[in-house]
Amino acid sequence: MARGSNSQATIQHEPQIQLRRVLTLWDLIFYGIVLITPIAAVPLFGIADKLSRGHVVTTVLIAMIAMMLTAVSYGRMATVYPAAGSAYTYVGRALHPHLGFLTGWAMMLDYFVIPVINTIYGALTLARLFPAVPYIGWAALIAATTTYLNLRGVRSTARINVILLSVMCAVIGIFMVLAVRYVIHVNGLSALFSIQPLYDPKTTDFPSIATATSLAALTYIGFDGVTTLSEEVHDPKRNILRATVLVCFLTGVFSSAQVYLAQLVWPDYSTFPNLETAFMDVSRRVGGVALFDGMAFILVVSMVGAGLAGQAGAARLLFGMGRDNALPRKLFGHLDAKRRVPTYNLWLSGLIAFGGALFLNWERAAEVLNFGAFLAFMGVNLAAARHFYFRAPLRKDRRILKDLVLPGSGFLFCLWIWWNLPRPAKVVGGIWFVGGFLYDAILTRGFREKPAMIDFSES
Repeated sequence: MARGSNSQATIQHEPQIQLRRVLTLWDLIFYGIVLITPIAAVPLFGIADKLSRGHVVTTVLIAMIAMMLTAVSYGRMATVYPAAGSAYTYVGRALHPHLGFLTGWAMMLDYFVIPVINTIYGALTLARLFPAVPYIGWAALIAATTTYLNLRGVRSTARINVILLSVMCAVIGIFMVLAVRYVIHVNGLSALFSIQPLYDPKTTDFPSIATATSLAALTYIGFDGVTTLSEEVHDPKRNILRATVLVCFLTGVFSSAQVYLAQLVWPDYSTFPNLETAFMDVSRRVGGVALFDGMAFILVVSMVGAGLAGQAGAARLLFGMGRDNALPRKLFGHLDAKRRVPTYNLWLSGLIAFGGALFLNWERAAEVLNFGAFLAFMGVNLAAARHFYFRAPLRKDRRILKDLVLPGSGFLFCLWIWWNLPRPAKVVGGIWFVGGFLYDAILTRGFREKPAMIDFSES
């Protein structure tokens, strides 16, 4: 009898341990900022400045509005479906399983492109520091390094992440202080309060701003990672929503301040020695070689760290699909017996990172990434409207502003950004998306069966 009582107590106690909610709102916000990184706007500064004709601050702020509206949808859906998969789960359950699969397929494109982007930018940065080594050599080194570390099962610890985040914040903080000093010294205190980086009647061109906004939105990619912690946070219905919106807002404000100062320091984008690494040149202007090298250091470290995570995520996503027979198990479901890592998938992801770095430039790769990301964002906004406004059980409590207007506005904003992506990104992304549609049609015998599962919990 006593034994039965102990067993009963254990059964009752275990769910409490598993479901203990320990994270606060600020824990979520910190986690989200770590995912995005405080230097998210640095790599895109030069290209976005040129595309927008000197209005990069405006593009970052416009993208922030779209992301905040979408963050509301993410936050609300996370409280309804607190499961791995994020957009894939929300669209699949709230709209249709096959639409969910296609959303997941679009997200898979991002998993493959992220290591490419990081390899490209890391190689470009190192090439600025050591021009004697050709770009292809640096791209090979970065792709090989991330692949080697992932093959060995090396994972960065939370302590290392905090240290790296602190270094990034310190360097970017030093830049902002020195940039303010430089602007005041050269043009006076009043120059700090210029409207020109936001609106210049001589160069303002709405189509150019729209195109640049589709790139500037890359600043916020990763904010939705906050929703994966919905089962571990206090008061998730309130805090997940608040955290996702605040992460987007704080990222937008901080990034806008960085690029605003950069534009004041270097107002003519046509004179940058190199558009892709333009922020490094701005750093040298305000802080000399020391800040130039410091900025390069945090950029390389950030790209390698993000490349490690991106490559591991892509490899484990493929492993999950191979294990579940959504892809050929013999190849994609292989797991190294000693280190318990998906060896073949890591090699494949590393080769894609290196090959992509040779055939794509950073701008094109970033635009392809946004193609998949904004399809997922649009899907989440539609899923939120469908669930909270149109589903019969909830109709008596529906509110037109919160349940329809907000997600509808988020959808339209994201559609506008997605529509203004350049044609090459749409062609590459469209080919990938059509491939997913045909793949789903074949596996489900013309959509008559349930679609293959994409297990994002592996990534």
